[in-house]
Amino acid sequence: MPKKLVIVESPSKSKTIEKYLGADYKVVSSKGHIRDLATTGKYGLGVDVENNFVPNYIPIKGKNNVIKELKKEVKDSSIVYLASDPDREGEAIAWHLKDALKIKDANYKRVLFNEITHDKVIEAINNPTLIDNNLVKSQETRRILDRIIGFRLSKLLQNKIGSKSAGRVQSVALKLIVDREREIENFVPEEYWKIVAIFPNYEAELFKYKKDDIELHSEDEANKVLNAIGEEYVVESIETKEKAKKSKMPFITSTLQQEASTKLGFPARKTMSIAQKLYEGIDLDKETVGLISYMRTDSIRLSDDFVKSAKKYIEENYGKKYVGYVKQSKKKENVQDAHEAIRPTSILREPTKIKQYLSGDEFKLYSLIYKRTLASLMSDASVNQTTIVFDNNDYKFKTTGSILLFDGYLKVYSDYESREDKILPEIGDKDICCTTNVESTQHFTQPPARYTEAKLIKEMEELGIGRPSTYATIIDTIKSRNYVVLEEKKFKPTSMGIETTDSLQNFFSDLINVEYTSDMEKELDEIADGELSSVKVLKDFWDVFEPRVKDAFSDMKKKEPEKTGENCPECGKELVIRKGRYGEFVACSNYPECKYIKKEEVPEVEICDCPNCAGKIVEKKSRKGKIFYGCNHYPKCKTAYWDKPIQKKCPECGEMLVTKNEKVKCSSCDYKEE
Repeated sequence: MPKKLVIVESPSKSKTIEKYLGADYKVVSSKGHIRDLATTGKYGLGVDVENNFVPNYIPIKGKNNVIKELKKEVKDSSIVYLASDPDREGEAIAWHLKDALKIKDANYKRVLFNEITHDKVIEAINNPTLIDNNLVKSQETRRILDRIIGFRLSKLLQNKIGSKSAGRVQSVALKLIVDREREIENFVPEEYWKIVAIFPNYEAELFKYKKDDIELHSEDEANKVLNAIGEEYVVESIETKEKAKKSKMPFITSTLQQEASTKLGFPARKTMSIAQKLYEGIDLDKETVGLISYMRTDSIRLSDDFVKSAKKYIEENYGKKYVGYVKQSKKKENVQDAHEAIRPTSILREPTKIKQYLSGDEFKLYSLIYKRTLASLMSDASVNQTTIVFDNNDYKFKTTGSILLFDGYLKVYSDYESREDKILPEIGDKDICCTTNVESTQHFTQPPARYTEAKLIKEMEELGIGRPSTYATIIDTIKSRNYVVLEEKKFKPTSMGIETTDSLQNFFSDLINVEYTSDMEKELDEIADGELSSVKVLKDFWDVFEPRVKDAFSDMKKKEPEKTGENCPECGKELVIRKGRYGEFVACSNYPECKYIKKEEVPEVEICDCPNCAGKIVEKKSRKGKIFYGCNHYPKCKTAYWDKPIQKKCPECGEMLVTKNEKVKCSSCDYKEE
């Protein structure tokens, strides 16, 4: 009997799912996307812009064999379950699989694995659906827009200023960083002074004169206050309020990236990579199980079954008073509520119980997700806050104290949200407190801070640009393009980043901005909801964008290459610094008539003796900048290694031993040193 075929994206979860489904099923992997837009046609866009933007898809490099194998599996199967990830990207992958593998409508089902656990996998298989073509259209439109903007603007910038690339969201994210840097540069600090009365166990700060707020802008103004006050501070009012400290929402993709950045120091890319592993499955003794639900989501919803089990767990472990309520929030624009918040697949799988099966970083991230989800269903904390106002010759001083009355959700989340009680002494109304210890201190207003990775992600989310699942890639791109550098874990634009932004703003300020990009996200959502035509969105965009690009190619000034002050040894013209595929290099300004390129003089680092001649093995760089180790007698001797050799030969075959990841192995056979 032909088996039922399940196609997932990731090889790592295919074995787990196959175990769950049993002998009637075969689970294979597409290893992600199998097709993408070609680079043929007008401007290499892979899109027929004159014919309603019909895309031309081709197999991704290296995927022909995967497609061939999948076609064979499909042919030998009774039905195909397309089980790519449960998001827009996954929906598009499912459609590409169906189309490329020529699967008939009657022979396929779409299944969504929101978590990789036995019960949920079986439930998903038993409740299949069909591909959502509106979601596919939305994702296809996004891909075409990104291709058009990326290819056209990148070509423009490479041609005119030597910049590497531009992108629909990437360039807006870079603009946020550049705009912030300009705010900092243009910021004019303003002087101000604070006056604080210091008592034995607390301090009170000046904040009013009579009924008006007071601001002191000079030492003279501060001294005037110091001269006007005495040593007696009369208690004018005491106000005590009980305040609720709200428990947190469960994680969505963006908030997980932010919290992991600030609390664990993880870059967004690392967070998503670890979360992917936790979702796909971890070996726990005798079973492999996904520890968290799908990690690309912008919904805070939790399933009724999970909430029920979590509340029972809270009551049994902490008491009934710690059981909270299910969080509700108004649905923001651009939010898909198709699946849940990021949560553990079982509240009973406590982090400490499975720590032995996790790496250090996996344990840290899983603990954060587990405790955040648990905290979201626990009671608010309660704080008793007391504010005392003193009067001293009509100058008003204030002090505030707080005492934690009930820890609530902090019972489990205090590792990530610390607080301290500030206890004030027992003071009554009209009491007089005395001190002559009064400090006046000079301060200056500070410019806005540069963006950290967490703050940039938060800003992008609040402004509605990009999707949470793309933030890590966007940040990686602007770093790898040398548009920004990190200083004290904060983004600072480079001169190239600033020049790139300025060049784009001179010609595309109404297209490369927050508002336009956010509006485009809304239009993509409308396509996903079946309310808007993808062709209309693409045509409207193209009709505005393409004439601007042509104007920019015509009117944008070309940046002259930087001169080195040296002359070409072959033709006498000036040498200049040019940018190439693998970085900067020095060449003749008279190119293409003169093709002289100055060779980079790098001192040779000797590693060991060459085993095949009298030369030395030295550290070298390939054309693509990758380090390798070769003989300095090249081309007479062509001995070379990718891994670093040591002055020692393999006891089994006599070839050179090398080191890789701090382990010693043979460069030729399978020998490894223990």
